[in-house]
Amino acid sequence: MTSFHAAVVHADQSVTYYGTVDTRHLRAVRAMAALPSTPHRVVEHPRRPGSVFVLRADGDLDWYQPVDTASPSVRPRATASPAGTVWIDAAIRFGDGVIGGPMDTPRNPPRVVHHTTESPAGGKYLEAVASYLIEVAAEPHLVYCPVTDRVGQFGPLHHSARALRNDGSRRTNREGRVCVQIEVLGRASRPWTDGWDPREKPGWQGILAAIRSWGVPDDWPMGSPVPHPGGSAPRTRSVWQSEGGHFGHCHVPGNDHGDPGAIDTAKVLSVPRTGPQGGARPGVSLARVLAAARKDPPAPDGHRTYPGDVRLVEEALAAEGLLDRGYVDGSFGTRTLVAYAAWQRSEAGGSYRGGDADGVPGRDSLTRLGDRHGFTVTG
Repeated sequence: MTSFHAAVVHADQSVTYYGTVDTRHLRAVRAMAALPSTPHRVVEHPRRPGSVFVLRADGDLDWYQPVDTASPSVRPRATASPAGTVWIDAAIRFGDGVIGGPMDTPRNPPRVVHHTTESPAGGKYLEAVASYLIEVAAEPHLVYCPVTDRVGQFGPLHHSARALRNDGSRRTNREGRVCVQIEVLGRASRPWTDGWDPREKPGWQGILAAIRSWGVPDDWPMGSPVPHPGGSAPRTRSVWQSEGGHFGHCHVPGNDHGDPGAIDTAKVLSVPRTGPQGGARPGVSLARVLAAARKDPPAPDGHRTYPGDVRLVEEALAAEGLLDRGYVDGSFGTRTLVAYAAWQRSEAGGSYRGGDADGVPGRDSLTRLGDRHGFTVTG
């Protein structure tokens, strides 16, 4: 009769070992977890046959491992990177801080991949799922609970995660400048954005700020994730490798998962706006807007270098009556250049005259525009 090591992985990643149990004990554990009245969920280890985990609502993780298998090794901590947000300050740290290594194609555009954990949310499931992901060596960068708005982080954002399969010899986890992977507690069949208000979720806003610090565009190059089950999403290899932005697990070549389901992409990318009573002010990066003002006009129509920042500027120009709302699209094209030049010439925009009013934003004119329309100018 097979024997199993029995242990509990606690929410703080400490482990309590309880000795060994036999097959009959594990069979009873499975039967109890299968009862409808029990919130526990049994999960098999995807790469170690025989190893079993039980997700618990209190955040602990029961672990049963055959006695003839080796324990996972401990890895060294990561080093920091000087560019972009590496660690989110408010995130709970899970694991030892290392989940991958440097990116294979750092000159390719940055991207984000959205997953769902196919588990319950709320309570302490964040800790339980985090422990499971560590033990099966399938860690993303981030894990997020849409019920509690808590964020967990496993490793630095500038290194790779381990939640994707390779596409042949191409390592999808290491694609792009960054490939930030987010596991959200929930199920693909019931989109986690339903009934969820991003304006009241500072944890999610912290995730968005970290993503945008790496220059990830507010775009979905392969379109919105499709319903699951039943939806059919493109997994276009050329788009995945050449375009930055947001992708569902359902979009990644070499993978066959359907998550995250038909989430509301507008909510996912939502930034809180300043209202009459004050509140959070979105930031607009001067450096990104300048880059867009130089790159978008000569590129093909609709080219968007930094659509999130540019769209806020365009909305402000439209509110001033200087840009038709049909051109509020996140592309700093010629229409936006002309509109911004008109802002520079206006009394509110500053004292630009002649060639100085060239439509390329400067800190003074952009700050004045932000003061009037509720955004803050950042570096």
